[in-house]
Amino acid sequence: MVSDTLTRDEMIALLDWYRAAGVDMAVSEQPVDRFVQSAQLPKSVGSAAQKPAMPQLRPQAPAQGAPQVAATESREASPQMAQELAAKAQTLDELKELLAGFEGCGLKLRATNLVFADGNPQADIMFVGEAPGRDEDLQGKPFVGRSGQLLDRMLAAIGLDRTRVYIANTVPWRPPGNRTPTPAETSVCLPFLYRQIELVAPKVLVTLGGAASSTLFETTTGITRLRGQWRELTIADHTMQAMATLHPAFLLRQPAAKKLVWQDLLSIRAALDAV
Repeated sequence: MVSDTLTRDEMIALLDWYRAAGVDMAVSEQPVDRFVQSAQLPKSVGSAAQKPAMPQLRPQAPAQGAPQVAATESREASPQMAQELAAKAQTLDELKELLAGFEGCGLKLRATNLVFADGNPQADIMFVGEAPGRDEDLQGKPFVGRSGQLLDRMLAAIGLDRTRVYIANTVPWRPPGNRTPTPAETSVCLPFLYRQIELVAPKVLVTLGGAASSTLFETTTGITRLRGQWRELTIADHTMQAMATLHPAFLLRQPAAKKLVWQDLLSIRAALDAV
């Protein structure tokens, strides 16, 4: 058994690793050693009557308070309901409070914290990413992991820091295992992002990565073709200059692409100087 070979700290570290990978639910209360089962199988498959009977998994009623996978689907609200709720917020604090109490997105079930925003809401420039990762989920702030550290260095290269920018995501809760948010999850969270952009009213908006860019620009064009191009973007009654660039997480995997982002950063600096 695991408990016979691992210390308490090692077991906690293993559970944390499982959680970071998106494994947050057991399928049975008793562990099953599949390796032992495999070793006990006969070498000759033979007929079905000769095969050892495999244990039948029967549906069981979940224990009280246990999470249910099906609940993710049932909690999805309609984008119209989300839009009506988001429209009630007159300030960013009100919007954050409404979002914290919103039960219409199943991602909230497994997230540790709501990741609303970071930075200065009075800033002229706003950055929008896709969804929180593990570090962001734990701290409740966007872009605080390795990609966030790189984003900080990118900002510093053009004379900016988090006191002079505002940062948010299209989805404010971490998807299990850092998977891509589903279209339903994105669409139900989008009205809150639209209202967030409207309340911040940035003069310049920069989308980070393909997911955020395709969502806000409503396009299927790939990020490598979309990046670096300025366009007018209107959210509700607010119009701003907007541009897509590569996500810092992509740059960590493909450092050679940093030269493209450097061109985008210089263009962003020039746009800010012009407003």
